[in-house]
Amino acid sequence: MGSRESNRLQNGGIGSEEASPPCLFVIIGATGDLTARKIAPALYNLVHENMLSDRVAVLGVARHPRSDEQFRQEMGQAIATHSRSQPVDEGLWNQFAKRWHFQVADAGDENSYRTLSARIKELDERYKTGGNRVFYLAIIPEAFPGVIHSLGVAGLNRPGGGGAFARVVVEKPFGTDLSSARELDALLLGNFSENQVYRIDHYLGKETVQNLIALRFANAIFEPLFNRQYVDHVQITTAETAGMEGRRGAYYEASGALRDMVQSHMLQMLALTAMEVPSRIDGTSIRNEKVKVLQCIAPLTPDEVASRTIRGQYAAGPAGPGYRQELGVSPESMIETYVAATLYVDNWRWAGVPFRLRTGKRLSSKTSHIQIVFKREPMSLFQEMGCDARGPNQLTVRIFPTEGISVTIDGKVPGPGMLLRPVRMDFDYGSTFGSASPEAYEHLLLDAIQGDSTLFIRDDEVEASWRIIDNIRSSWNMAGMPKLVMYPAGSSGPDEAQSLMNDPYKRWHPI
Repeated sequence: MGSRESNRLQNGGIGSEEASPPCLFVIIGATGDLTARKIAPALYNLVHENMLSDRVAVLGVARHPRSDEQFRQEMGQAIATHSRSQPVDEGLWNQFAKRWHFQVADAGDENSYRTLSARIKELDERYKTGGNRVFYLAIIPEAFPGVIHSLGVAGLNRPGGGGAFARVVVEKPFGTDLSSARELDALLLGNFSENQVYRIDHYLGKETVQNLIALRFANAIFEPLFNRQYVDHVQITTAETAGMEGRRGAYYEASGALRDMVQSHMLQMLALTAMEVPSRIDGTSIRNEKVKVLQCIAPLTPDEVASRTIRGQYAAGPAGPGYRQELGVSPESMIETYVAATLYVDNWRWAGVPFRLRTGKRLSSKTSHIQIVFKREPMSLFQEMGCDARGPNQLTVRIFPTEGISVTIDGKVPGPGMLLRPVRMDFDYGSTFGSASPEAYEHLLLDAIQGDSTLFIRDDEVEASWRIIDNIRSSWNMAGMPKLVMYPAGSSGPDEAQSLMNDPYKRWHPI
């Protein structure tokens, strides 16, 4: 059950010459949307980039039968539709597809998992995978207990004969609150050890999120500025134009934006922005520092929740119907589709600096960014020179749609007089490196195969984030404050979010 100590952030990762170790990659829930849209295209692109060993084979597992050939055809269509590498190299896929297989298994039937174990052993021998296995749980959370228990009963929580590892990749949500997260962890750790468990948050696989580590710790001009002496506040935004397409409404009725986005993606981005310098660039060191940040976010009182959070729900607007008219949603639903919150990291580095988070559905644009807004200079030498368009210096990490980093400073307008205007210096991944960034799932699947846990979430991180979310949610439920406010679908969100700035001269970065 060993974990390989290689680290993609150190060793070059996608595009490097080091191929993955041999293994059998087992997708449980292989006929679902996640496999078609993300996992299958990611595996194909890893082969396309020469990052997977030719001794990596794939086994799809689901309840409804199909032949190996049917499964390969379905996956080929999914890759043709969703792969970032277009057009698909038919010869390459045909060769890779020969290593894709299918097996029927039902999580509630232990005998079917014993049959699955025999099939895995047969494929181990055929492809000389050395007994190494990665199990990807591409299933709904309600199916986790049965699958995890059956993997343990069938002995699939251990490597095959002579194997070095057996790992399990778990998709979010990691529970619905602290109590259920602990139950899920107890189940996982009753069958696997912590170093076998890879809790995946696809945001951490995005190139720019990872580049935040390089920006801070590989550039001496930036790291000294990331503290309370220089930073006025930090904004973290994840905005989506999508609503409740497909069967999303039923899921959101049980989740809401606070649990769906803030607990995972947004708190992870906050932790990477605020963490101390790790002792090493490896999974243990980085995750140690992230969890310290989350543990420094103090619980809010009900009055603080009322004044520091905004919860909204989209109503009918230019972009379409309201949330309550969506499929699977109660016509009287009080579930939030928008959250804005101000949190404080109570440690020496960040004391008193507001971290302002916002996320929402059915907004005017799909965008994700982290913005560090710096304090103004102590003396305004230019106040009486007509420099009314000036603004604070800002460092913006753009995650979507264009990955890159921007620095906004004030510069002099050409001509007589001292007229200043904000100017922006840009680094863009596409134009700088001349190629599209790999998809997040490509990074993360390769890391799981290689045993690099840096970009995955540890159990204590999950618990620390749920404490923050449960604290806010309990005040919403008990005190009913702040009230749920409505915003038109297709807008930039509720106007009430501006109140979190506590200053008429400070604004949210435009969505």
